Amino acid sequence: MRIVFAGTPEFAAAALAAIIEAAPASGWQVALVLTQPDRPAGRGMKLVPSPVKQLALEHGIDVATPPTLSLKKGGEAAAAAHAQLRSANADVLVVAAYGLILPQSVLDIPRGMPDAGAGRLTAINIHASLLPRWRGAAPVARAIEAGDRETGITIMQMDAGLDTGPMLLAERVAIEEEDTTAALTARLAALGAGLIVRALRSAERGELRAQAQPTGGVTYAWKLNKREAWLDWSRPADELARRVRAFDPFPVACASLRGTTLKLWRAASLADASAAPPGTVLAADATGIRVACGVGALAITELQRPGGRRLRAAEFLAGMPVAAGDVFGAAPASK
Repeated sequence: MRIVFAGTPEFAAAALAAIIEAAPASGWQVALVLTQPDRPAGRGMKLVPSPVKQLALEHGIDVATPPTLSLKKGGEAAAAAHAQLRSANADVLVVAAYGLILPQSVLDIPRGMPDAGAGRLTAINIHASLLPRWRGAAPVARAIEAGDRETGITIMQMDAGLDTGPMLLAERVAIEEEDTTAALTARLAALGAGLIVRALRSAERGELRAQAQPTGGVTYAWKLNKREAWLDWSRPADELARRVRAFDPFPVACASLRGTTLKLWRAASLADASAAPPGTVLAADATGIRVACGVGALAITELQRPGGRRLRAAEFLAGMPVAAGDVFGAAPASK
């Protein structure tokens, strides 16, 4: 079986690594990898290849980094990428957190595998939610933010819609009370890596069975943005605590204190009957900075100043004293 793999972050690299490891014994070949173009990163803003590209190059796999696969938008560059896909002569396209929309013309390129009951199986996606809940770009963060008790991995047959294709395999994972998006994504990446190998082996044997997604319970995991990282202290503390966990590692929850923007990395909600206005510091000591919310209080236990490193509350307070009665400000006005 010849495979084209499309993915970009560490979540996708875990799946590609599993496929590469299984390839020799399974008679598979990864003929081509598609990934996002190199992006500037770090203080020097040097161009850095994606984790998927780095892994592919380490294994001598051809890599393509088209900025788009839309022939209308991409012109000759997109047409060249389509031609490269056709020349890969793949049986199936495996997609995991690629970051580009795949038009139907791309999904139709692979030869396909045995029909699982929903048409020619040409493209398979590894999606980090239990579909149809949390279709879209940020399913892990949105599940934590919403207070979901569980999530999982769905292996789905791709169509031209936004995560709307038939489901092929799924496995559930509990969301723990301390889970951040970073931690939960790592667990889901390992689960997805195992499931995609299982799915490919089952597909070769014609053992996969497609199941249409339920029409009810559809939600959309919209892309995260820096603006929503600002905490609204009028909201309940348990909601804000979930947002702190959901926004780690991006965009990172933040708040303003005495004109300084602070990143908030760890926090917990507390029951509190204080009548202090939301955003008011109730207490600050080595155990945390407790801030009044619309309901309850938020205990901030790890935070960061601009240009500094992440610090536990005790270390932070040694360098920037905070006292009861200080007030965290609102988000800056939109430009």
